[in-house]
Amino acid sequence: MNKQALITQINEVLANEFEIEVSTILPEANIKETLQLDSLSLVDMVALIESTFNVKIKGVEIIRIQTFGNLYDFIYERKTAC
Repeated sequence: MNKQALITQINEVLANEFEIEVSTILPEANIKETLQLDSLSLVDMVALIESTFNVKIKGVEIIRIQTFGNLYDFIYERKTAC
């Protein structure tokens, strides 16, 4: 899967789960602010990403993933490393 197709899929999954418009998901946007995540819903998002894209996200890694661009890069790197 190329990176743009992966980004599109990530955006669709998150928009559907968190009931927001795909157009509000921008690479430079803060994930927590855009999705209005509290600590519990952040855990839900991590679980959703892990199960949907078959990647593991450790606690220290999620701290570094602040923007959607960071998330795209993280998932893409994990998927292409397999």
